[in-house]
Amino acid sequence: MGSDRRAVILLSGGLDSTVLAAAMLQDGWELSALSVDYGQRHRRELDAAEAVAQALGIPHRILDLSWFASLIPASSQTDRSVPVPHGHYAQATMKVTVVPNRNMVMLSLAAAHALGIGAQAIAIAAHAGDHAIYPDCREEFMRDFLACVRSGNWDADALHLHRPFVAMSKADIARIGCDIGAPTHLTYSCYEGEQVHCGRCGTCVERKEAFDLAGAYDPTEYRA
Repeated sequence: MGSDRRAVILLSGGLDSTVLAAAMLQDGWELSALSVDYGQRHRRELDAAEAVAQALGIPHRILDLSWFASLIPASSQTDRSVPVPHGHYAQATMKVTVVPNRNMVMLSLAAAHALGIGAQAIAIAAHAGDHAIYPDCREEFMRDFLACVRSGNWDADALHLHRPFVAMSKADIARIGCDIGAPTHLTYSCYEGEQVHCGRCGTCVERKEAFDLAGAYDPTEYRA
């Protein structure tokens, strides 16, 4: 039987999902972590996710969907011929980083796992800064996704999405991570996918600014 404090968390290996996992553990949740290898350019994040899961002591599985990238040309995250845009997030430039239907695929896998193990929640670290660029982080999508899962499965009415960061900024998340001692030094965010953060892509710029605005120590090594 499941527990109302048991959740499947999508753990990317980035700052947001790592802080969410650490915060949920402190709040008494029992977690199972899922990461997805969808052939992403920045698959270095999967190593980070494994390190984070080990540091937090939570079970972790990496699902092999590496073939998924071959279905999605024209995204900088699945097609290495497409340059990664640099600078601040802006719809005109960062749209190229969108991976079509990514959250639908990941959340569907998490929902299947949650229902299979009797978990009551799927945890995802989408935050306020994601909404403008990524349609699959918006309230409408999340509401409709959950309704679809509930209508398509037996005994799914109790399943819910746990999204405590949805109205927060990344700076808020960095501040929480600092306050609770989350292993942010193990996280990885860079869209270029090299061993060291480039410091120039949208995720690196956002990461730098989040720690700075939070007044928190940034443990990240950047090339620029």
